[in-house]
Amino acid sequence: MSVSAQTSADAAGGAPGAARGRYARGRATQQEIIRTAILVFADVGFHGASLRDIAARVGISHPGLLHHFPTKVALLEAVLEYRDAVDEELFAQDVERGTDYFEALLHVVERNRLRRPLVELFASLATEATSPDHPAHEYFQRRYARILQEQSRHLRERAARGGLAPGVDPDQAARTVVALMDGLQVQWLLSLERPGAERVDMAADLRGYLDLILR
Repeated sequence: MSVSAQTSADAAGGAPGAARGRYARGRATQQEIIRTAILVFADVGFHGASLRDIAARVGISHPGLLHHFPTKVALLEAVLEYRDAVDEELFAQDVERGTDYFEALLHVVERNRLRRPLVELFASLATEATSPDHPAHEYFQRRYARILQEQSRHLRERAARGGLAPGVDPDQAARTVVALMDGLQVQWLLSLERPGAERVDMAADLRGYLDLILR
């Protein structure tokens, strides 16, 4: 289900102003459901989450939630779409301004410090989704395949311009960058809960590795 999807009942009948009002209210409710689901999925995982609990936290009935997202899988898909849309829009804006691809990647990591619920959600779901029967399994397979292909391409382009350090293999470096980003997120989350612990600086650590491989 698309994040912006509305039922035909919302759009049909009534005056144009009333229809727009219903659409706006429906969209606002959808967004609130998604934001709440992010917190719940991050806290208890997909399998531990309950649509009734999410509905109660939003302040709507269970049937009211099902009007927007008929299944928990549909809600999970909307949550993942939302996360991707946020990242991709901000990343694209960076690139359009002329920011280097890998510098834009660092900006994503810097923004994640301000989006703890989304980081927790990703870390939780990525682990759960290694199971082939998890509803997000194919999503994460496609996601990693796409990201690795994209990063390998950019690294090869840099290598062709002499922009990689000697001996750096683009495919291997792409896997390392992705693994480093995901692993740093887990370490960062854990450091937030240790009293007196030094906070992990995800962007600084990633930049340290990029400085080693990029010229």
